[in-house]
Amino acid sequence: MTNIVLLDGGMGQELIARSANPPSPLWSARVMLDEPEIVEAVHREYIEAGAKVLTLNSYSATPERLARDADASLFEPLQAKAIELAMAAKGDHDDVKIGGCLPPLFGSYHPENAPDEGTCLATYRQIVAQQKDHVDVFICETLGGIRETRAAVRACAEAGVPVWCGMTAMDANGSLLRSGESVEEAAHIAKEEGAAAVAINCSWPEAVTQAMPILVATGLPFGGWANGFTNAGADLALGGTVDGMGKRTDLDPVSYASHAMGWVEQGATIIGGCCEVGPAHIAELAKQLRAAGHTISGDL
Repeated sequence: MTNIVLLDGGMGQELIARSANPPSPLWSARVMLDEPEIVEAVHREYIEAGAKVLTLNSYSATPERLARDADASLFEPLQAKAIELAMAAKGDHDDVKIGGCLPPLFGSYHPENAPDEGTCLATYRQIVAQQKDHVDVFICETLGGIRETRAAVRACAEAGVPVWCGMTAMDANGSLLRSGESVEEAAHIAKEEGAAAVAINCSWPEAVTQAMPILVATGLPFGGWANGFTNAGADLALGGTVDGMGKRTDLDPVSYASHAMGWVEQGATIIGGCCEVGPAHIAELAKQLRAAGHTISGDL
């Protein structure tokens, strides 16, 4: 059958569920300062579930977010800690890859706040410089507009490390990014800038399904990893916390796997999970992939 790259699932919501502290604007990065053992434990659980790619827990550790919500001097220490914890969890699992994390710079679902393209590129180059010697692939995540998409992929491609570009679409219309720009245009720009694969992530599974034919047209390997929020775009303000985010009740592991296996049927070769999609979901995905005769690895 087909070789499928099985990513891990969401990290932030898992950490919030396990942390002794309330959510903060730093979200998952705060836990690395106070309870790093939880981060490593979640990474390990994803490996045990069958994931072959661990994404660095550095999503909220961008210079812009740290300057706004904490202290800009935490940038390098947090990036280093995310690498340390992922490597510790990987241990001697030689078949598990480490994915670098290129997130939206100011926060999720608000591409209108992205700086100009030159500033985006400069910041993404800073992030790439911290991660490039420690990762097997760069994973762009939840990029909601073309400015950040172009800059993030370019910064990764300059480093000579493969880059998989994940963009977030409108939940009610998988053909459009959160910015209102077309997924088709953004995917082709990612390809032009050097992406080795394109995907839709941190959107409803239904939106990911809708976007699949658009990604097919790029000719690149493609995929998706969806979230389980009820209304992410409207419910999360910049600098806010995620404790008020609604969670869908219809995406248990079997239901989520049904969506993801549909993406595989459409030709997707990279699948995983995002917010509210945890180790149990990834374990069910691994089970269904193997039952369908697919192989699972961390390589395209």
